[in-house]
Amino acid sequence: MDSPGFGHLFAALRGIPLHHEEREQLRAWLASINDAADCVALIEQAAVGKCCPRCGGARAHRCGQASDLQRWRCLACGRSYNALTGTSLAHLRHKEHWLAYLQCLLESRTVRASAEVVQVHRTTSFRWRHRMVAGFIRERPAQLAGMVEADETYLLESQKGSRTLTRPARRRGGVASHRGIGRDHDCLLVACQRQGGTLDFHCGRGPVTHRQLEGCLTPVLAPGSLLISDSAAAYRAFAREHGITHEAVNLRAGVRARGAIHLNHVNGWHSRFKRWLTRFHGVASRYLIHYSGWRRVLDARCLTTPAQLLAATIKAGSCNLVPK
Repeated sequence: MDSPGFGHLFAALRGIPLHHEEREQLRAWLASINDAADCVALIEQAAVGKCCPRCGGARAHRCGQASDLQRWRCLACGRSYNALTGTSLAHLRHKEHWLAYLQCLLESRTVRASAEVVQVHRTTSFRWRHRMVAGFIRERPAQLAGMVEADETYLLESQKGSRTLTRPARRRGGVASHRGIGRDHDCLLVACQRQGGTLDFHCGRGPVTHRQLEGCLTPVLAPGSLLISDSAAAYRAFAREHGITHEAVNLRAGVRARGAIHLNHVNGWHSRFKRWLTRFHGVASRYLIHYSGWRRVLDARCLTTPAQLLAATIKAGSCNLVPK
């Protein structure tokens, strides 16, 4: 179609009020005409300056093409690689649908809904979800400073999708075998700084321990930070051992805040995350950190387009390519 003709059509389309279903149909049609070349160009651009994923060598020469991507041969070890080698997207196919699928992730669509929009099988949709999410959730703040709220939330342990259960099967949405927090629950630790940065950690099963807090929080708490938590003994022991300024809120005694000392930010994140999680009808424990990271990226609003998500995934893989 010539440009003037398209201009008239576009102007006419803008003047028509579209319902939600009609907008969805238009979005699906636009997604269906994506060209793999668009995705390949973004991949190659994001991987500029990539070193060898096997030896870390920076010198390489061109070595043909494969799967639409430029291949490179390392002059140090002689192995070949491309822009996706060493990333979570390596060996995935149908690049013409990746940007449309990343848009589905931005819209928090379910596996089946995403598969229907992108026109792939639901098992492909599931595989893409976790490979793509595992890449872009590495976009996270390096440190938290100032007033940092830390608290854990617990979700019932799930072996959804597992071929070998380590306990008797239970119906989805079942209850724990014992009262209180125990080995039937997964611990998700979340730390939020008042200026907006958030970090999440999957601490395994059962109540959090001060050793787990040490492994999660010590590398990310900036010097001089004020740690705010509930009155659990693990936080007191952790803060005392590492010389961290610590304030506790005694929630069990009904104390919700003491001026600026409160846990409203982190508890609000817990609440939003659990409401958002219900649309997926059960999440396996081994994927819990993927979903919490996905929600964290959506909340941060630092990656708001499919192209940004794709670039973050490629760069995250490239950053981990270091000499052995």
